[in-house]
Amino acid sequence: MTDKIIILDFGSQYTQLIARVIREANVYCEIIPFNKPFVFDEYLKGVILSGSPCSVNEQNAPFVNVKEIAQKAPVLGVCYGAQLTAKIFGGLVAKSNKREYGRAILDIVGNSLLTTGVTKLSQVWMSHSDTIKELPQEFQLLGTTESIPVAAFEKNTPDSFPIFGLQFHPEVYHSTEGKIIIDNFLVKICGCKKDWTAAHFITETVEDLKLKLGNSKVVMGLSGGVDSTVAATLLHKAIGENLYGIFVNNGLLRKNEFEEVLDIYKQLGLNVKGVDASQLFYKNLNGKIDPEEKRKAIGSSFIEVFDDEANKITGISYLGQGTIYPDVIESAAVNGLAVTIKSHHNVGGLPEKMNLKIVEPLRSLFKDEVRKIGAELGIPANLLGRHPFPGPGLGIRILGEVNEEKVRLLQEADYIYTQLLHKHHLYNKVWQAGSILLPVKSVGVMGDERTYEFTIALRAVTSVDGMTADWAHLPYDFLGEVSNEIINNVKGINRVVYDISSKPPATIEWE
Repeated sequence: MTDKIIILDFGSQYTQLIARVIREANVYCEIIPFNKPFVFDEYLKGVILSGSPCSVNEQNAPFVNVKEIAQKAPVLGVCYGAQLTAKIFGGLVAKSNKREYGRAILDIVGNSLLTTGVTKLSQVWMSHSDTIKELPQEFQLLGTTESIPVAAFEKNTPDSFPIFGLQFHPEVYHSTEGKIIIDNFLVKICGCKKDWTAAHFITETVEDLKLKLGNSKVVMGLSGGVDSTVAATLLHKAIGENLYGIFVNNGLLRKNEFEEVLDIYKQLGLNVKGVDASQLFYKNLNGKIDPEEKRKAIGSSFIEVFDDEANKITGISYLGQGTIYPDVIESAAVNGLAVTIKSHHNVGGLPEKMNLKIVEPLRSLFKDEVRKIGAELGIPANLLGRHPFPGPGLGIRILGEVNEEKVRLLQEADYIYTQLLHKHHLYNKVWQAGSILLPVKSVGVMGDERTYEFTIALRAVTSVDGMTADWAHLPYDFLGEVSNEIINNVKGINRVVYDISSKPPATIEWE
């Protein structure tokens, strides 16, 4: 086991970012809803209280007993967490004269382990409407800003572990020395060892899988993506040929993807069977236009094929999944909102249908950590560096009805786009890129002939985690070259447009 930090989530949009910063510091952490119990054990070194959209002065405001927590571990309250701490100990929290949002300059006063190494005037990021007007007794002021009297504080008395509060968000990019503050809390205050590394994770996970699975057989649907490939490789290290991978060609993959991915799996020594079920998927998609209907048809077709193939293997006990941490984090139930957990898009309904137990080797990892694990495992860089690709594949990049000819057109156009992104060293500069076949035709002229053909929309975005995204500002010359290559080489397409919508309000995918 390794040292651990617990983050109690009060519903802040930044909670996952706190976790990512801690993981980047090679310390393990978990996010838990504020109202869910957790165990204090020898590995739990500290507790962080997140921000929240709520006010501590609201009736039924989210609450945890900070006094009790501080009897067992150091505490760091961030924004709402700091305000809740101050109020519980007798301080005054009230509405600010104005909502403070954006950059501010933190003026550090006094000395503290928390602010060691931080310059006296440091830029931080504020996002709050309440403010701490008065600190409780026995609390010391650590920092102020021009607008608020209490921006950072601590309580360091013999009756409990130390307690700290920050009115600003140290986890966001605009808090320029925020990572130093978080690192101080992790190491100087909580005494965490920085041993949460890729190599450590692999060793520990493989040993755990060996103990859990023994001689059991595991079946797993592979997609060719990063998550399922890394999960399968970990399982293979633990149980070898007892992992049975099934890679289904749904007819909606990228050009040459089925053959290329099977070749990579062979290089990795994975026991994977490729199943070409393209015609079944096309048949089940016939006549369907609504995006949700298409998704359901693709999902149910996958389950049909996967279940049929899995039943050919005797003695299966487990279903392997490439679920990662953002898929399983529960949202704190604030403002009457229900707790939600995202379901894994590829295998919804399979565990119940097949009466299997689930094994998820990556369920504690963020996406960037999965890539680090994959690199440590020796998975080829061209697979680890691939852009995210939707579970329904090109089925939701063809607007309207899907058929084999439209898939061929989109595959050819997207292949040209992707190859040119690589050629011009732009592929790794965008988070995700893809082509969309629009359900409209337009008039064109090629030579002396009039054409009436389809339109392709190119999409490329920059992002950190896909939660928000900006359209990528690709060079005009590059876009011109892509357009020319597609129109000249893909018969059936005579117009190319570029999507300059950001998320929000648009989504990355069109359907």
